[in-house]
Amino acid sequence: MKRINIISIALLIYLVVMSVIGWPGGNSANLTYTEYFCMIGATLVIIALLRLVQIKRLKARGKWKDDNNE
Repeated sequence: MKRINIISIALLIYLVVMSVIGWPGGNSANLTYTEYFCMIGATLVIIALLRLVQIKRLKARGKWKDDNNE
């Protein structure tokens, strides 16, 4: 399994754990359900962007290595 996949899975697991801990119904923070789900959505977008940047960087690194080997 590639490092990119491991990092993405670890971040998603972390998001799930933090989402369960931060569920707005049981804590004393004044967090509405809309804010709660918007924060989860924003975090998912950030994880997706991070994954895309990592994939792009990996491809560029592979291309750079191929160019140097020739």
